Amino acid sequence: MTSTSLRISPHSSTRVSWLRHRSLSTAFGFSTLSFRRHLAQPRSFVVLSMDGKPTILVAEKLGEAGLKVLEEFANVDCSYNLSPEDLCTKISLCDALIVRSGTKVSRQVFESSAGRLKVVGRAGVGIDNVDLGAATEHGCLVVNAPTANTVAAAEHGIALLTAMARNIAQADASVKAGKWLRSKYVGVSLVGKTLTVMGFGKVGSEVARRAKGLGMHVIAHDPYAPADRARAIGVELVSFDEAIASADFISLHMPLVAATSKMLNDETFAKMKKGVRIINVARGGVIDEEALVKAIDAGIVAQAALDVFTEEPPAKDSKLVRSENVIATPHLGASTMEAQEGVAIEIAEAVVGALKGELAATAVNAPMVPAEVLTELKPFVALAEKLGRLAVQLVAGGSGVKAVKVTYASTRAPDDLDTRLLRAMITKGLIEPISNVFVNLVNADFTVKQRGIRITEERVMLDGSPESPLELIQVQIANVQSKFASAISDSGEIKVEGRVKDGIPHLTKVGSFEVDVSLEGSIILCSQVDQPGMIGKVGSILGEENVNVSFMSVGRIAPRKQAVMAIGVDEEPSKKSLKRIGEVPAIEEFVYLNL
Repeated sequence: MTSTSLRISPHSSTRVSWLRHRSLSTAFGFSTLSFRRHLAQPRSFVVLSMDGKPTILVAEKLGEAGLKVLEEFANVDCSYNLSPEDLCTKISLCDALIVRSGTKVSRQVFESSAGRLKVVGRAGVGIDNVDLGAATEHGCLVVNAPTANTVAAAEHGIALLTAMARNIAQADASVKAGKWLRSKYVGVSLVGKTLTVMGFGKVGSEVARRAKGLGMHVIAHDPYAPADRARAIGVELVSFDEAIASADFISLHMPLVAATSKMLNDETFAKMKKGVRIINVARGGVIDEEALVKAIDAGIVAQAALDVFTEEPPAKDSKLVRSENVIATPHLGASTMEAQEGVAIEIAEAVVGALKGELAATAVNAPMVPAEVLTELKPFVALAEKLGRLAVQLVAGGSGVKAVKVTYASTRAPDDLDTRLLRAMITKGLIEPISNVFVNLVNADFTVKQRGIRITEERVMLDGSPESPLELIQVQIANVQSKFASAISDSGEIKVEGRVKDGIPHLTKVGSFEVDVSLEGSIILCSQVDQPGMIGKVGSILGEENVNVSFMSVGRIAPRKQAVMAIGVDEEPSKKSLKRIGEVPAIEEFVYLNL
């Protein structure tokens, strides 16, 4: 087959845009109506206020630098110390919510938002106060600020380590009480002692670096940490049992999840050296606090330095806090002036970027995609969504969309191509045109599973230099009828294929016909008998209505045989114009596809 294309020079025209009503009642096996605004108008998932700005609720104190970033883009409502009831009342008027660790963002919050809440920003690292499952189900992106307070948290961990080893807090309180008890507060040296770092992420590795500088022997346990990164700073990764049994000091830096909840308990304390010392600047729930009190009383744990607690603030009569062998600080890990400003800016930029529709590298309920990968995949992300939109609008009936196959052709090895983001955008394209569900990277897999759709992926390895991550993406929908018969491939599926050219998505194949049309605006596909004058006839009909044609491309089997003409248009033609196109004698069928 051959493909010819014609680029039409843009000409000035009055843009026409209106709400269109389209029913694709059989596409997914259930009745649905979808209202879509023409692509000439920007699509946005936020609800704008009268002044055209989204609303961001800041529920806990945020640095001024971060607030300035937010205020440049949105209306900002700073309402602190909200009760759960007040939060649920306010949230239905907000597009984004920013919290620290003190506000619980529960399932009820997401349900109360009635679908408007699209981003929750956690100003800090831990996200155990956010119901991630509910956020995902409601298509709400959760982002955090994982880097700005790394150094502050590590420094606080080291501060607690040294203060505990030398009884700084107790000695200070004693002197202020008028006492001078030098012999009572004899400490222990750090040089040569073994420090176990539990959780070798950003903070844990920074603690390890600083502890090495103090002359400590550092080991670590983290089932997900790469061994080469640990070796690079002179740290050995060991098993959990070896980590806790070998330690003179244990510093905790893991997140609070089901697997780490009460990780230090009666059983694990019993395996530790007598006289071990515990530092926790992670999450209070990783320690069974009752078990820790018993371990201190039994002399297994000599001292503990705690910045976090299961309940914050802890009860005034807490045996743990009142113990003379415990140093307690009120969750100060990120509390430096520099870290507070850094976290405020980092979370503000992440929330604003998410509301703009940009891909968030700090999303915690979506696949983590490095920033450099996001940049490289950006044009293919647009291509993936548009191919999904094209494919589903070609479906006319059958048993509903149940089986979708996506093929990626690339010169790169399969391990070098992360397709999760592309799969999510294809899902977005498949589902949004025929439903009222907003699909994003967060809820894409959940959404297709809920609808009983199976998406399979195939990667085809090509020869050549791997400069570009992809050569093409192909989307096939099986076991359905098509409203455009020429979109059915030789194997019986609806098939569309696209490439990125000069940073712009292009449709390059429909069914078995090769075309070349930019996926900007919308598309008219015509199945015809190849003959002279066809481009002129259709172009004239559109020109009479002042519809701007951006691209025309004809794919044919052979001269004067069956062909498919793809026409890119900037405006939606009227029903009258589309009817006239269908009446052109050589045109056998046509379809208008709104991207």
